[in-house]
Amino acid sequence: MDDHSCLSHGVICYNVAPVFLGKNVTVSQYSHLCTATHDYNDPSMQLMVAPIVIEDYAWVTADVFIGPGVTIGEGAVINARSSVFSDIKPWTVAKGYPAQSYKKRVLKGVYE
Repeated sequence: MDDHSCLSHGVICYNVAPVFLGKNVTVSQYSHLCTATHDYNDPSMQLMVAPIVIEDYAWVTADVFIGPGVTIGEGAVINARSSVFSDIKPWTVAKGYPAQSYKKRVLKGVYE
């Protein structure tokens, strides 16, 4: 976790593999960062792990699930209650199940 970043209350950070938070990242309440799953095609249900990367200035809003191997790009925003199973591009806003980018994030007074 880099400078000025935070995990809010109730966040589950299941870090079997590393979880990287850049600077000025917020992970809001009740979100779930999950770096592990199981190979459901394997009779022994082998554990599979991959890191999660949340780049600088990103905001994971309330009650979001982020799965193994996902990178949330710089400045991206993930809307509440979304589930993220693949990478999200920088400076976009994403929502849904599975989460998909649907518009650009524009910081007022900075990029206008």
